Amino acid sequence: MKASSSRRAVRMGDQIMREVAILLVEEAQDPRLQLVTLSGVRMNANLRIAEIFYTVSGDAEHRREVQAGLEKATGFLRSNLGKRLKLQYTPELRFVFDEFLEDMVYARPDASR
Repeated sequence: MKASSSRRAVRMGDQIMREVAILLVEEAQDPRLQLVTLSGVRMNANLRIAEIFYTVSGDAEHRREVQAGLEKATGFLRSNLGKRLKLQYTPELRFVFDEFLEDMVYARPDASR
C-alpha cells in the first residue's frame, strides 16, 4: 500500500484512530479487544484504506486472538466510523500488529516500519 503523507491524510488518520479507540472502549462487546492500544494509522494515497497499527501485551497466541477479534469487529467499526465522521467514503479498515513498537521495547536494532 502506498501511504499518503498529505496533511489531509494525516488529519483523517488521526481522526480515525481517535474514533476507533473510543468505539473499542465504549461499544465493542468482544472481550478479546480489551487492552488493545492503537499506535497509529496510515492512509493510502486515495484515502480509501486505513491501516491501523495496534499493540497488545501477551504471547503470539493472544495476538492471534486479538487479530481475529479485530477482523470480526471491522464491519461494526467501519459502519460506526462512517456515522460518526460523516465522510463521503468510509475507508476500508485493516488492522496490523505494530511490531515496530515491540522491537523498540526489546531494543532490536533492526526495527523499521
